[in-house]
Amino acid sequence: MDQSVTIVLASGSPRRQALLARLGLPFEVHVADIDESPRPEETPDAMARRLSLAKARAVAVVKPHALIIAADTLVVVDGDVLGKPADAREAFAMLTRLRAREHHVLTGLALVDCVHHRENVEVVVTRVTMRHYSDDDIRRYIATGDPMDKAGAYAIQAVEMHPVAHIEGSYTNVVGLPLCALYRRLRSWGVPIPITPQVVCALDGGGAVAPAHTAGGPGDSDD
Repeated sequence: MDQSVTIVLASGSPRRQALLARLGLPFEVHVADIDESPRPEETPDAMARRLSLAKARAVAVVKPHALIIAADTLVVVDGDVLGKPADAREAFAMLTRLRAREHHVLTGLALVDCVHHRENVEVVVTRVTMRHYSDDDIRRYIATGDPMDKAGAYAIQAVEMHPVAHIEGSYTNVVGLPLCALYRRLRSWGVPIPITPQVVCALDGGGAVAPAHTAGGPGDSDD
């Protein structure tokens, strides 16, 4: 692939932008404007695929000579997709439902290469186990306002809450952009990346989640 190809991230999320920047590639940002309403009987996997590809295709229309990267992240528990809470009461209900149990975070990752007329979409899944936080923990977290623009009402790195006890799978997937999967696809398409796969994929190791100082989480409002 031509090393001068323009890469465009179809997301206004600062978390996704920070993750993509870790690959050491220059890129532009163009926010996709699509209808993200779920469809009747649509599975979470199908929804993540459809929305991420729709974002990439929408941006491809206005960036016809670029390689577009788009993502859509869903929080799924008991087969239900948890969106962004409408208010504090709904945020409390979501965090109570997730407490001390397992759920899944799915990210649809779509790439559209306008120059070579090809596209790819896949879904990366991370198994997430929440810690046994208290009702008071939930109330204090909601008071910060952080849950209100997050799917599932939480951010994996929330310093006020530290809601996650353990993950199995990609950590960056939960933040919103699965770097290891993205690296593999870009390399398979001939995009030169200045850092090694070991460095990239080391960020995605599962396990205990240590407290951090940068908020990020599934379902940023500025997709």
